[in-house]
Amino acid sequence: MKKLYLIPVLALAGCASLKEPAYDTLISHRGESKDAPENTMAAFRTAVERGFGFECDVYLSKDKELFTFHDVNLSRTTGGVHKERCTEASWKDTLSKVNVGGWGRWKGSKFDPSRPALLSEVLALARDGRYIYVEIKDNEPSWAPYIKAEIEKAKNVNPGNVLFITFGQRIAAALKREMPEYRTYWLTGCRRWTPGVADRGKWPVVTAEEVVATLRRLGVDGVDIRFDPSIIDAEYVNKVKAAGFSFHVWTVDDIETAKAAFAVGADTLTTNRAKGLLEEYNQKKD
Repeated sequence: MKKLYLIPVLALAGCASLKEPAYDTLISHRGESKDAPENTMAAFRTAVERGFGFECDVYLSKDKELFTFHDVNLSRTTGGVHKERCTEASWKDTLSKVNVGGWGRWKGSKFDPSRPALLSEVLALARDGRYIYVEIKDNEPSWAPYIKAEIEKAKNVNPGNVLFITFGQRIAAALKREMPEYRTYWLTGCRRWTPGVADRGKWPVVTAEEVVATLRRLGVDGVDIRFDPSIIDAEYVNKVKAAGFSFHVWTVDDIETAKAAFAVGADTLTTNRAKGLLEEYNQKKD
């Protein structure tokens, strides 16, 4: 039986003091995806070797294997060689053989070829002091037992080093019901997608009050929101934290925007270049 880890209320609500770019506050997006192909073991290992937590995107295959991939289909990161939808592809027959290390600028690199990773392989990289953010890419609640089974099999995994993020509200609630000891964050944009409106700036703002209401309804632990400094200010963050939730942002790659996110109270920040951001931040401090 796994040891239970109690998460202090203060950790869920966010610390009173402001965070800054650091090894434990920068989350490598799809692994260190600036320096290795996204969602591959090379990208995840690079994040770990550099001292960062990382995010991975997870689908359930047709033959019920949990694997890492971002897009809804296989086309982009296989260079168009495969076009199946992720949920309709078999790990045994297709996914274990596709090359996701030879597309775009990775063609002919040391990563060519690479295959997607199994979630079990990713979880083997778990270590205390850093988080693996497991993003569930579907809103299907029936996936939750498969995810729970993988978590329970993993030797080094505990609620202090793995958590879940997802845009899907039904799967978010299901994950929290199945594994209440593990943190789950609701992913959202800061503006609500509006069909037929191409200009993102004209989409309605997702208010702090709406965020709090959704988190309460889902029973989850925090929000992971796209950061826009024209919308997300200290008042916005404080409303969410005052309601007892933590506050996280994605995906920021320049240092000034990263500093702005932490200045208004972000707890963690997801980035494609964690190493680069931290180096820039430390250079400007010196």
